[in-house]
Amino acid sequence: MSASTPVVTGAGRGLGRHLVDGLLDRGVAKVYALARDTSTVLQDPRVVAVRFDLRDPDSIEAAARQASDATLLINNASTAVFSTPLEADLGAVRTEMEVNFEGLYRTIRAFVPVIEAAGGGHVVNVLSLLALASTPPMTGYSASKAAAHSLTQALRPVLAGKGITVHGVYPGGIDTDMLAGIDAPKTPPDVVAEGVLAGLAADREDIFPDPNAQAMSQVWWSDPKSFERAFSGVAA
Repeated sequence: MSASTPVVTGAGRGLGRHLVDGLLDRGVAKVYALARDTSTVLQDPRVVAVRFDLRDPDSIEAAARQASDATLLINNASTAVFSTPLEADLGAVRTEMEVNFEGLYRTIRAFVPVIEAAGGGHVVNVLSLLALASTPPMTGYSASKAAAHSLTQALRPVLAGKGITVHGVYPGGIDTDMLAGIDAPKTPPDVVAEGVLAGLAADREDIFPDPNAQAMSQVWWSDPKSFERAFSGVAA
């Protein structure tokens, strides 16, 4: 991993900031840290701060041009709104889809030629356990992450021929601003970041980076219906 040139989206806070820190600890010479507000990015001579907005196609294309030597793309940036299926504001749901799916899709399409030109590399999509089963209070978020999960699967055979591996990351709750005030099991973001990078180093396609995610992954593999009920709140 130390020989890679990584790009991390949503790098100004939370998990993204810890991913940048973890990559530096692993000896990378340069990290492109993409964020809407570049002043929040980790200050280090090896970090190149790049303005980036998943809802702005021009900023996505500009970031790909600037990070012209990238070999590793970690799509971490996302947004979430708490709303149930029949009460959700459809404008907010549309924003979740634009950021978490369409913006992710545009970013991958912008960076694939860059990574291919460098001789190949990796695309890592930070998704969620909610990509695999929905929870009513996060309807739009779950749907957007499920769409990104499907895209992740579709990309694998296509990008394999270009020397690019595609990895999906399925964390449980992370103790960041997104879940502030939510009473639920949450893992510190530095622990999740370490799990993501360890999974990538082990070349795992599906990465469950924290203890809660690892435990739930066993349920997902063995009993998908019980996995669904665990998030829906419906008793067996």
